[in-house]
Amino acid sequence: MIERAPCVYILSNRYNGAIYVGVTSNLIGRMIQHREGRFDGHTKQYGIVRLVYFETAETMAAAIHREKQLKRWRREWKRNLIEAENPAWNDLAVGFGLSPLAAARGGSVDPGPSPG
Repeated sequence: MIERAPCVYILSNRYNGAIYVGVTSNLIGRMIQHREGRFDGHTKQYGIVRLVYFETAETMAAAIHREKQLKRWRREWKRNLIEAENPAWNDLAVGFGLSPLAAARGGSVDPGPSPG
C-alpha cells in the first residue's frame, strides 16, 4: 500500500512554481497534513500542497538518502524529473483518493500554463 511505503516526494504550488522536497513513510497522511497547513514555513507560506512527483524506496534510510540527494539538485534537474513522469504538474494525490484542491478565494485553482 503506497501510503505506508517509505518515499520521497515533491510538492509544488502550481505548474513550474515553488517546490518542496520531503520524505515520509505515510504519503497520503503527509499530503493531508500539508493540505491542512499543519507545517509552518515554506510550504504553508507559499501554498505548496500539490503532489507533483514521488518515488518509493525499500527502506526509510534509502528514502532519506534520496531526499538529501534531490535537495542538492539544481531546480532545472528537479523540474526535468517531475516532467518526465508528470509533464502537466497535475496533483497526483487525487489519484490516491484525495479530493481535488479547493478553489482559492472564490477563484479556481490555477493549473498553470500548459507545458506544450
